[in-house]
Amino acid sequence: MELAEVDRILDRYEGEPGALIPVLQDVQDEYRYLPEEVLRYISERLRVPLSQVYHVATFYNAFSLEPRGEHTIEVCTGTACHVKGAGRILDWLQGELGIGPGETTPDLKFTLQTVRCLGCCSLAPVIRIDGDTYGNLTQDMLPRIIRRYGYRGRR
Repeated sequence: MELAEVDRILDRYEGEPGALIPVLQDVQDEYRYLPEEVLRYISERLRVPLSQVYHVATFYNAFSLEPRGEHTIEVCTGTACHVKGAGRILDWLQGELGIGPGETTPDLKFTLQTVRCLGCCSLAPVIRIDGDTYGNLTQDMLPRIIRRYGYRGRR
């Protein structure tokens, strides 16, 4: 794995106390996960114990030690969304993508996640893809939505 980009990220935070979390965020943005080799390298460069780096990387849900897809689909499973059919939305996405919550498609195109609440209860049921929110969903709307992110159907 090429560490030049990690060096550039670390250089941006040179001398800043408490840089671990922003460094991990930037690295995850770059790789879409936190590779073990990179975590070891960050530990050395920041002079932070590897156990502390792993503690932070595993404590926050935003970080992943496994590769994530290019696009993250979050299905709200909060009360309002649940009552208005989030289960059917989730079922359709699982069937279509061939993955369950917390999993990534083999082509690394999509990661499917469930979240407790997206704060859009009046739009229930809701999904968010890469920060774009879609509400008042039905299963019929989903194919058109995920095609916007390059989905071409199961191969």
